[in-house]
Amino acid sequence: MELTFMGAVAAASPTAAEADAMLFGAPHGTPYPGIDNRVHEDTANALRRSFGSEADWVEHWNFGFDGPLLGDGSFRLADLGDLPTRSHDGPGNRALIEATTRAILQRGAVPLMLGGDDSVPIPFLAAFSAEPPLTILQIDAHIDWREERRGEPLGYSSTMRRAAELPHVERIVQVGMRGFGSARRAEVEYARAWGATLVPARDIHRDGVEAALVHIPAGARVVITFDCDALDAAAMPAVMAPAPGGLTYDQAIGLVTGVAARATIVGFDLIEFVPGRDRDGICAVTAASLVSHVVGTLANPPVARQEE
Repeated sequence: MELTFMGAVAAASPTAAEADAMLFGAPHGTPYPGIDNRVHEDTANALRRSFGSEADWVEHWNFGFDGPLLGDGSFRLADLGDLPTRSHDGPGNRALIEATTRAILQRGAVPLMLGGDDSVPIPFLAAFSAEPPLTILQIDAHIDWREERRGEPLGYSSTMRRAAELPHVERIVQVGMRGFGSARRAEVEYARAWGATLVPARDIHRDGVEAALVHIPAGARVVITFDCDALDAAAMPAVMAPAPGGLTYDQAIGLVTGVAARATIVGFDLIEFVPGRDRDGICAVTAASLVSHVVGTLANPPVARQEE
């Protein structure tokens, strides 16, 4: 039997599926010269394997979203498997990711992508160009506003810079940053001048997830891009750049639930999980739980949303 995420229906392509949400793996994005991007090749399957036995439990109650994974059973989830990306083929990888995401949207489904490094959201977000304007909620330890790094403008340090150039992106809210990363003063000032809202992790610890959610307008169409290093290093060491002081799992799912209560989640990606750094498999369980929380939230809309 083909391995799928939590027993989702396997489909060879978006056109072969009838689903409300379609999940796919994107192992590679745009590589940097001299940096090995193959560490994410098994990410999607690691998440699928971590929840392999839970496929028989989808009808059981989950208190994270207050219902069974697929709601009353009418919500349909399809798993398209992994895209045939290649480690050193940035242009080809971007074309595959964008085309697949566009095809999912054309089918009226919500695209769910499992990366891959933080360059894979660039084509993922570009694929929404025919859709109404987007708000991006980036949950990440880093802001990713570099113009280029190592001569490459489409790598993982430039994700939000490239997103800001897309005409269909009207708002960017970034949550969870802390410590230091690739951003310098110029990148921080550029992001703020563009209009991005930066909510450091310490603000979430002090004021709760509402410190970020207050910047998501009611009725907005939101794509959530979730970098696993947004979580505290104690809970998620299986990333390339673990850092202390990050978000808790409860805060992470609180952001997802909070967005769904006031807006519409139209896309989601989870990136930067490194299976080779997951010593006991618990990090894969945590990452897969985040993805299942998104699926369950889509299938079980929060009460505040239902009352609109």
